[in-house]
Amino acid sequence: MLLPGMRTRTLALFTAACALFATEPNDATRRWWTHVQALSGDDLKGRDTGSEGYRLAAQYVVEQLSRAGVRPAGENGWYQRVPLKAVRFRADLSQVELVARQGTRALRWLHDISIPARANLPETIDAGLIFEGTQGGPAAELRGKIVVRLGAIATAAAGLPGNAGAAADAAPGVLGILTIDGSGGTEPPRWPVPYAVTMTLADTVTPPSSGPLPLRFNPSAADALFAGSGHTYQELLALAAADKPLPRFALAQSLRARIKVEASEMSCNNILGVLPGNDSEANKEYVVVSAHLDGYGIGEARNGDTIYNGAFDDAAYVATLIDMAEQLQASGKRLRRSIFFAVFTAEEKGLLGSRYFAAHPTVAKERMVANVNLDQLRPIFPLTTLTTLALGESTVGDTVRQVALPMGIRIQPDPEPGRNLLRRSDHWNFMQLGVPAVGFVFGYAKDSPEESIYRRWYLERYHSPADDVKQPWDPQAAAKFNAFFGRLVEALADAAQRPRWKPGSVYAPKGAEVR
Repeated sequence: MLLPGMRTRTLALFTAACALFATEPNDATRRWWTHVQALSGDDLKGRDTGSEGYRLAAQYVVEQLSRAGVRPAGENGWYQRVPLKAVRFRADLSQVELVARQGTRALRWLHDISIPARANLPETIDAGLIFEGTQGGPAAELRGKIVVRLGAIATAAAGLPGNAGAAADAAPGVLGILTIDGSGGTEPPRWPVPYAVTMTLADTVTPPSSGPLPLRFNPSAADALFAGSGHTYQELLALAAADKPLPRFALAQSLRARIKVEASEMSCNNILGVLPGNDSEANKEYVVVSAHLDGYGIGEARNGDTIYNGAFDDAAYVATLIDMAEQLQASGKRLRRSIFFAVFTAEEKGLLGSRYFAAHPTVAKERMVANVNLDQLRPIFPLTTLTTLALGESTVGDTVRQVALPMGIRIQPDPEPGRNLLRRSDHWNFMQLGVPAVGFVFGYAKDSPEESIYRRWYLERYHSPADDVKQPWDPQAAAKFNAFFGRLVEALADAAQRPRWKPGSVYAPKGAEVR
């Protein structure tokens, strides 16, 4: 047994060594890692929704599942076409600058400032800036202005709700709200922003946007906003941290911009397959296993790299689905219930692929007994604890505990519900459909070396080009999780009874059988 100090040093050495040399898989992860590499290589250019890289990745998934004995279960063979609408902000065709008496300062869209893509953005902006503060003032002085405020993370230590309680949001005539990002939290705001694009399902009726324009500002450029105002960014942060009032004052410059957006219609495919069960009655029910194939594609460069490979978000867990199918085929094992494989598109654009599937399932929703979704997993330290999302909502959570116990895996509910992870991956749409579902996160003890590794991963790699196959990972942890996942799916598929919602679950559909 390692003493705490030795354990910390061991983890630190592991991380440092893996940072210098690409992690080599062990025997248990060699085949799985081959799939991870194939799905997250630079040649697929990040598998963005609707891209050629995504199409090639989907083709690879179909080929591998087919070889493993999985049968197509889409609307057109393996595929389910998901029709989409996209609005893309063209940073390369847009300009933005701060204008003062002394001259202008050019800013870079997506590096210094960003704006969400939407169809009715104005073609030009030319407006004064005013820092909102917390002391209030006449609403009339905000009219026609862009209101600047500190982000919620920056003011959280002072207990201030996003600077001034969002008073300007309701003030008439405010042109925009420019929020300077904070720098803390588990998932700190990321700069540069990869790109600005909004996707919706094609049949979504999007009401016209109203209210002030939402703008974000990179805190590393915030000093430029306050130049000549008599105040500094650091001064305002210090006041907020000390729980002191923040003044309202006009800034010495205005914001001037030209904006270009492009709207288009497109489609991208979900990949759907089934491995039939061997029981003549139970095989009419399905345990759904899911992961998302799409990534962030090509975006703004970070450290000279523009390809957002998405190795652990989520190529690695599409690879786990393939690996499980291959292992079942190699073992000759046939499960009672059928296994339904769902590899979704457009998860990163708002869970759109799984939302479309939930509205247009290719098997009756009553026949889907459970969903085990793979996302949000990072095998970057030893697996001793698994956070299980929706753990207490259904008997699937009981099965999770039963499978994990002999493997030495401690199961815990979500310790950070404020991050809203339950609603941020594809299991959520199954729960909305009335199907019991779970998702997983590698867990850790508070203030442990594992927590430090986890938080550093989010700081440096989450939704960035650094989430690639060159990053450090733990082969034993990956193998242990993949084995756990396979055993869990087998337990759900072979159980005498289908999973049930727990009494009192807010997600149980009306009239559902509970236990």
